[in-house]
Amino acid sequence: MSEVKELSHEDVLKKVSSYMNDEHVALVERAYRFASICHHDQRRKSGEPYIIHPIQVAGILAELHMDPETVCAGYLHDIVEDTGATLGDIKEIFGPTIALIVDGDTKLGKIQYKSNKEQMAATHRKLLLAMSKDIRVMIVKLADRLHNMRTLQHLRPDKQRRISNETLEIYAPIADRLGISTIKWELEDLSLRYLNPQQYYRIVHLMNSRRDQRVEYIDEAITEIKRAISDLKLGSDVEIYGRPKHIYSIYRKMVNQHKQFSQIYDLLAVRIVVDSIRDCYAALGAIHTNWKPMPGRFKDYIAMPKANGYQSLHTTIMGPGGKPLEVQIRTHHMHQVAEYGVAAHWAYKEGKTNGVQQTCDSQKLNVVKEILELRSESNGTDEFMQGVQSDIFADKVYAFTPKGDVIELPQGSGPLDMAYQIHTEVGNHTTGAKVNGRIVPLNYEIKTGDIVDILTSSSSAGPSRDWLDLVSTRRARNKIRQFFRAHDREKYIEEGKQMLEREIREAGFDPFSLMTEEKIEKVAQQIHYQTSDDMFAAIGFGDLAPVGVRNRFTADVRKKEEDSRKQAAEKAVLEDHATLEKPDQREQKKQVKETSEGIIVEGVDNLLTRLSHCCSPIPGDEIIGYITKGRGVSVHRADCPNIKAAEKNGQRIIHVYWANPNGDKTNYNSNIEVQGYNRSGLLNDVLRSVNNTTKFLNSVNGKVDHNKMVTISMTIGVRNLQQLQFIMDSLKNIKDVYVVKRTIR
Repeated sequence: MSEVKELSHEDVLKKVSSYMNDEHVALVERAYRFASICHHDQRRKSGEPYIIHPIQVAGILAELHMDPETVCAGYLHDIVEDTGATLGDIKEIFGPTIALIVDGDTKLGKIQYKSNKEQMAATHRKLLLAMSKDIRVMIVKLADRLHNMRTLQHLRPDKQRRISNETLEIYAPIADRLGISTIKWELEDLSLRYLNPQQYYRIVHLMNSRRDQRVEYIDEAITEIKRAISDLKLGSDVEIYGRPKHIYSIYRKMVNQHKQFSQIYDLLAVRIVVDSIRDCYAALGAIHTNWKPMPGRFKDYIAMPKANGYQSLHTTIMGPGGKPLEVQIRTHHMHQVAEYGVAAHWAYKEGKTNGVQQTCDSQKLNVVKEILELRSESNGTDEFMQGVQSDIFADKVYAFTPKGDVIELPQGSGPLDMAYQIHTEVGNHTTGAKVNGRIVPLNYEIKTGDIVDILTSSSSAGPSRDWLDLVSTRRARNKIRQFFRAHDREKYIEEGKQMLEREIREAGFDPFSLMTEEKIEKVAQQIHYQTSDDMFAAIGFGDLAPVGVRNRFTADVRKKEEDSRKQAAEKAVLEDHATLEKPDQREQKKQVKETSEGIIVEGVDNLLTRLSHCCSPIPGDEIIGYITKGRGVSVHRADCPNIKAAEKNGQRIIHVYWANPNGDKTNYNSNIEVQGYNRSGLLNDVLRSVNNTTKFLNSVNGKVDHNKMVTISMTIGVRNLQQLQFIMDSLKNIKDVYVVKRTIR
């Protein structure tokens, strides 16, 4: 893949000046100056000034001939997230439209989530929903992601893989769904470069090895095609040129179709661009007259466009020399839509901005409508994102209704999926289906070109629960579940209430004393249900686990019982040891004495103590004691999972603390784990760093996974927590070390 030239702000101005008026060029210039001031002291991971990134994003948008607001948003898209400027500042200086686009592209970095996965899903959800307000939000985000992918070499290998995988799963399908193939192909090729570099460079090598032969063959084919269509008088604007096959497209065909590189027929392709649809079919007729078409390789996307607006004629012929050759035929307008998709409709046209938006709105309605429907039908962020990936960004098939209407469906869909795609009531009253005139079972998998007739009956009782196993789209599954929720709501409310009462009773509590009307409403609000009936119905239907709801009802009672158990355990410890003392000692005040491990046991003297091997506490750690049977007090770190389990179960916990938080010994054992990229010399660097900071390296183990990520586990001797932290900080500064942490064994 050839390297892309880095643009300067002057290059961007030159591009926008070629199609914008002076007023709009001045607006773009103002956005650049504001961004350069806000980002003036920031740098990227590569060490370059940060402003280079907004310039490249704006440049990509200018190459798409986007309108002034979108190019300005390209300059400003990171302002709110990474600088002190606010959305209000952007709205005041540049207006509400640019502020809306920038807000849609601002990540949710300031909100704390339970996991990175949840944060990423919430970010994507916000982006997708922002498309319903203004499709330009996503166009700016795609340009942002494209430049980030172009500069991905400056990040760690694990981040390269994570970002590439996310790009391949989310952003490339979005670009495809919006028809912006010029961005889609580059995102896919760059992702493959980091996810499977061996296959990527192998395909590049194979393409380059016979490049001269392919160029010669394409030139010969173009000459022959020009001769074949010369009598058609198609006009002076006809363009005929070779089309390079993209690396990821070749890779997918090799993997999915189990083919060798030499078996990819459409590696060689010619594209013909003409003035009108009539000319497209005329050129197709001339080509099929001169060369034999290969069976099953003709596709008419003009009569049956893709959902993203793509139109073209595709045919594969036995070309000159008997070699397979793919030919694509389209009009100039179709070519613009094929390359730039929705962006082509937002392309700046002086004096026609209103018409542009209307055209864009008509093109984007399908994808936005699907996203909004998924949002309303999904129970959470994860389910929403799964629905987007499975229903909206999956490979598609195209089926016909008996009236000739085209229905687009995710690959693997059946008649029920199509029925619910047409209308909810059609789905609910389905009794069967015919495909190409023949009755088929409801688990039939629809193929492109099938004529599907959904059979319905007004007297139908509605969906069967078995249908949940027959549908493949989340939309159809949600519609079926909604039917049963509404139809059997009263039954599910009662079942949910009984299930919750049973859970509380089995946990040893009285449900009638806990489930007061006030408490029920309070718990329902805590878990975000409008009414208690909604909560009970969710439990009865299986959307809400009764165990989690039970824990909320019993939380206060359990806390009181735990406090009582702790007090009883402490009292029992004192009584046990009081019986071992002489009568005259019982009357004396108990003395506090330090143990051999440097531990003081609160309120008890002469107890055997030992440091737990599972968490290896060291001076400076917050610690807790656990009364064992016959082995004295086991001392754990306060965050040790084992001691937390003991506390939860009400077992004997006793307060302990360090006699000297700075430590009296020099070799308290501590277990640490180092994770990084397995480069040559990494282990030596790690061991050298440890040996420079402590004399006690007691054990070392290492393992490498298939991604060349190494995990090094060590047990080292330290004096206290301060020394351990110094050692860990030193390890973190080693090149290619990503994580250093203490471990529990």
